[in-house]
Amino acid sequence: MLENLQKLVGTEHVWADEPMKDHTTFRVGGPARYLVEPKDANELVKVIKACCEAELPYTIVGNGSNLLVSDEGYDGVIIHLFKNMSQIWIQGNFMILEAGVLLSRAANVACREGLAGLEFASGIPGTVGGAMVMNAGAYGGEMKDVVSSVKVLASDGRVREYTNEEMGFGYRQSRITGECSIVLEVELKLHPGKTEEIRARMDELREQRVKKQPLEYASAGSTFKRPEGYFAGKLIQDAGMRGFRIGDAQVSEKHCGFVINRGNATASEIGEVIEEVRKRVYEHSGVLLQTEVRFLGWQK
Repeated sequence: MLENLQKLVGTEHVWADEPMKDHTTFRVGGPARYLVEPKDANELVKVIKACCEAELPYTIVGNGSNLLVSDEGYDGVIIHLFKNMSQIWIQGNFMILEAGVLLSRAANVACREGLAGLEFASGIPGTVGGAMVMNAGAYGGEMKDVVSSVKVLASDGRVREYTNEEMGFGYRQSRITGECSIVLEVELKLHPGKTEEIRARMDELREQRVKKQPLEYASAGSTFKRPEGYFAGKLIQDAGMRGFRIGDAQVSEKHCGFVINRGNATASEIGEVIEEVRKRVYEHSGVLLQTEVRFLGWQK
């Protein structure tokens, strides 16, 4: 399988027993059997076909910003859409992005080009592809507000294009969440703005993040989804879980909605903290928190 993957994408774009702690913002996770970085949609299709023929599981990963990989790792193929599939094109007020483009980079390019509307995404650590799956958002903005269309590789191997309406965007979800399709490319519709004003807004949001979020520690951003009618951080604080810690995994004292890695946490410790928080919050308020974090390689 290793030789097959190397033939498909090149030896320099395939790794065996690759530590996933190097590819997630939590900075934890055991080895993936293989990690592959296809450079375009054609190579992506070939890699998926090879995995299916070998009956080897695979999963798509961007920047790993909402991923908690087990300490045992992932016994399959990680298809890494980040470094290679990251082209950006500007066409008037439209920005076309490959799935592996970081949202922070997209926001900076939009600012440079005098295109407004993407400022909210400047501090989100994920990629454009992941942002489509989860309808990423922050500070009053969501991807659904700026998406014009999304090009995906469907489960039948065909490339399809969805309009904004067809994407079925909701709170931290889209039609991609429940499909086996893979985001390839996204078209955003922005509007003209003054670069200095766009930059000022991005700086303002950065200051708010620095003030309110534990950016000095490794994490996956907001660990829990916002329950309808509540704020996850407030529920966690009211349940007495601020600063709760197992090993180097901890509920942030700065923002209770974040579970952080203080330096040497294991994935198991982070998972235990998450489950204990969910248990205590449910006991205290009757609200069962759902995670934004995706678990990979965990035994059910």
